[in-house]
Amino acid sequence: MDWDIIFYIILSALPIVELRGGLPLAINYSIENNLPISLVFLLILLSNIFVIFFVFYFLDNLHKIFLKYSWYKKFFNFYMIKMQKKIDKFENKYSTLGFLALMIFVAIPLPGTGAWTGCFVSWILGLDRKKSIFSIAAGVLIAGILVLLATLGFLMFF
Repeated sequence: MDWDIIFYIILSALPIVELRGGLPLAINYSIENNLPISLVFLLILLSNIFVIFFVFYFLDNLHKIFLKYSWYKKFFNFYMIKMQKKIDKFENKYSTLGFLALMIFVAIPLPGTGAWTGCFVSWILGLDRKKSIFSIAAGVLIAGILVLLATLGFLMFF
């Protein structure tokens, strides 16, 4: 396998960038190098879905250990303050929609609305884990399709 594709897979699994940033780069690379777009899309999508399990494992198991370190505690508290407004707004606005709202939130292809944030919102709100995983994965799939279509449309335009 090409190292560039591995880079795009890792890039797509990182917070903030996620699928929204990595997929267009990977699709462009696959077109330039005559690689199957479907395979590249599937690899990027799976890496982003794998993130769901990683984030939940971290929050459930490693988070408590890391809270003992002041640098992590400061970072987490800063992030919590920043995210609390988004979480409160999400909960107040969409609580009646339940897991559909979580899926839609993750599906919006904008920075800060991907799998990482979806897992964090689910964890903070104490939502059912299995339903959250399904909702977040479905949101990742929808976002992936939207980003893929936008990327292909944009590339075809030029």
